[in-house]
Amino acid sequence: MLFNHAPKSVSYTFDEPNLVSAAGLAPVMALAQNAGLVELAQDKVTVFNTGADKGANAGAKISSLVAGMVAGADSIDDMDVLRHGGMGSLFDRVYAPSTLGSHLRAYTFGHVRQLDAVGARFLANLGSYAPLLPATPSATGAAAMTFVDIDDTVIEVFSAKKQGAGFGYQGDRGLNAQLAVASTAECSPIVVAQRLREGSAYSARGAARLVGDALAVTAKIPGQSGPVVVRADSAYYNAKVAKAARDGGAELSVTVRMNKKIKTAIASIEESSWTKIKYKNAIYDEASGQWVSEAEVAEVPFTAFTSKKASEQVQGRLIVRRVPEKNKVKLAAGQDTIFDVYRHHGFFTTIDASVLVTSAADRMHRQHAVIEQVNAELKAGPLAHMPSGVFQANAAWLAITTMAHNLMRTTATIIGGAMARVRALTLQHRIIGIPARIAHRARKLILHLPTEWKWADAFDRLWTAALGPPATIVNT
Repeated sequence: MLFNHAPKSVSYTFDEPNLVSAAGLAPVMALAQNAGLVELAQDKVTVFNTGADKGANAGAKISSLVAGMVAGADSIDDMDVLRHGGMGSLFDRVYAPSTLGSHLRAYTFGHVRQLDAVGARFLANLGSYAPLLPATPSATGAAAMTFVDIDDTVIEVFSAKKQGAGFGYQGDRGLNAQLAVASTAECSPIVVAQRLREGSAYSARGAARLVGDALAVTAKIPGQSGPVVVRADSAYYNAKVAKAARDGGAELSVTVRMNKKIKTAIASIEESSWTKIKYKNAIYDEASGQWVSEAEVAEVPFTAFTSKKASEQVQGRLIVRRVPEKNKVKLAAGQDTIFDVYRHHGFFTTIDASVLVTSAADRMHRQHAVIEQVNAELKAGPLAHMPSGVFQANAAWLAITTMAHNLMRTTATIIGGAMARVRALTLQHRIIGIPARIAHRARKLILHLPTEWKWADAFDRLWTAALGPPATIVNT
């Protein structure tokens, strides 16, 4: 692309009151309104009872925050993206960033929990507009399962004055966001529970409560009917998380720590029990600095948490994947044990072998990494940083971020086709950020969109689902 004008022949002026830069917000926020976002927030969130002058009209303010995040805002100041040109013709009660910031700073822990309740009901309502957790009726094995993945991530901050800021496991100062996401083999993940913790919080703190909340929310999503599996990494290998999964009617698949008991169990596996597997795509092994395309798997019956009382012990399978040790330093040491030749990665699962054989269970568990995609997407968007110095305001920001994420996932699912699983940034570029000129004719508001817009059909499908078929426009 070449700029084909002389610099002196081109100019600009900000003087058009009927232009909008994000016309895609119209069908998206109509969808949110249809799913009851404003009414739920107004009914459940009682910030106005605190006496704060900015606490009133929670429904409209939370809706404004969601809209700003959908449009790409990652800070309070960015909410001004909603206040330009003809946006006042499309939307009512678009609040100033300062008002929205004051509203968030009025939140207490209880108000954040009220937001959690709003998010859970909003997600269930969105599920009536699109299949958020689809599975083929005739599917078996992992294809029929719903997976609830739990993990935490540190959101870096640069001021020690932010409440709760601390140095976490990554060594960076930040706040710790714990997320639980639900997905199936046929869809991208939606967020079913979240918590904001202080930056120095260890990963598993409060995890059992989060798992319980996540399973309760997942069960209420329309169309969710298959068996549910909770997946997690080794930080969540504890009896409380296992109990929360069992109490919620879910199976468990969690990475184990390589302690003495696990190593003893691995050593008991007969050499003839190891089965070769080949990855569909090679995996880069950071420890050896090489790509690994082959490995072996085996399993052994295992009882987890034997140090606990009998009611907290869990019977299941220890599934182990081993890959050749290629670390030259370790090989040169000449250590004479089983762990010199192979490196082992194990996980514990309660899924019966008749449902998933060893290799299938291994493939299923490795898909836990899907939650990292959600972490990355949120941190590339609204969670690029924590916008306030007040901890509960940031906790509320996280809760609203997950509402915006789930709204965008519903939007993509409604559009369908190749757009069904696109990232939020892609959806913003193709649908949300489509520019428009507003015109008024015969008591109708008309959005004039660009000609030859490649994703016009996708926009049509979304508009029809949210607002019904658009009226025919006759050019005169």
